[in-house]
Amino acid sequence: MTAVAAVSQTDLAGRPQFGWINGLKASAAQLIVLHHLAFYGPMSDYVRPLWPELLDWLGGSARIAVQVFLVIGGFLVAKSLSPAGRPGIATPLQAVWRRYAKLAPPFLAATLLAAILTPVAGIWMLHDSMSAAVTLGQLSAHALLLHGVLGYESLSAGAWYVAIDFQLYLLTVSLLWLGGRLAGQRRMGWLMPLAVTVGITFSLLYFNLDAGWDNWAPYFFGSYGLGLMAWWASDPRRKPGAMTALMVMAAVPVLLALAVDYRSRIALALILACALFLFGRARTPSQGRTWNIINALGRISYAVFLVHFPVSLLVNALFTSYAPLEPAWQALGMLTAWGASLVAGAAFHRWVEVPLGQVMGSVVAHLAGRPALVSR
Repeated sequence: MTAVAAVSQTDLAGRPQFGWINGLKASAAQLIVLHHLAFYGPMSDYVRPLWPELLDWLGGSARIAVQVFLVIGGFLVAKSLSPAGRPGIATPLQAVWRRYAKLAPPFLAATLLAAILTPVAGIWMLHDSMSAAVTLGQLSAHALLLHGVLGYESLSAGAWYVAIDFQLYLLTVSLLWLGGRLAGQRRMGWLMPLAVTVGITFSLLYFNLDAGWDNWAPYFFGSYGLGLMAWWASDPRRKPGAMTALMVMAAVPVLLALAVDYRSRIALALILACALFLFGRARTPSQGRTWNIINALGRISYAVFLVHFPVSLLVNALFTSYAPLEPAWQALGMLTAWGASLVAGAAFHRWVEVPLGQVMGSVVAHLAGRPALVSR
């Protein structure tokens, strides 16, 4: 989400944060949890007569919330790797390793959790949403973020996104490195926006039209590239004409692609990119109850994304085994699974994601030969 790209948080001293981005991430994470609850059942099968239209929407259209993570991911990666949109990157291999060290350890921990909880849920429930017994090869492919590419079944819903996020980051680093090699000592400030525009065009007019590419980054680069362009276009140091030109460069291939084959997910990505262009850099106070809740939910969104599926499976198993199989009771079960996913995500963030991030940050810093910067 990712799916998963985490927002750089300020410390807890009350400095402003990207509150609007945290709000988008928090909202998208909730929709993904509800989508999987509605899509995978079996509680939702019993609730459907009560709210058929809502369950149909959550089980279908709500999945396009993943576009929020794709576009925000590109936006924040541009901020991190090339804030001014210039070609070149000083240490590409270190950048890729840092990204892997950030994404993979909590993902693998959540994957192990899913491997444990799925057979536990299987004591009470048999359902096609449950994966088969895990194999060593399957776990290894997940650890390398290659499960989709190698054809292994994902152990958790949403696992595909973590691998795609890493691929997209690797693709962006590669573009910056190649751009730097091509530019040499020349500034060529428009090279990277042009390269990303070409990437958006090929993604939306070719790769994204063929579901056979959905385990590979080019399928999703259209949305991710819009996020990159939104950051570069919103640079306040640019002249208004340059800002407009960059957003036009991003929008034209999207509008052409929608004319060729309308896809609501791509239309949403364009709307999100425009919103980030206008408001993405706006800082909001971290104080106040509402913003505290929004920022907290945004902060744990990756953890919620990682752990909600095995938690939901377990709640599904318990409610369909021990509660009456009536719409009202099973609706309570869905609400319980939603709440349990948030609690589990908060706990996972506090006790797994943050400590692992500190350990891996120290390892990366040691390998790079510099002191570790550990956030508190």
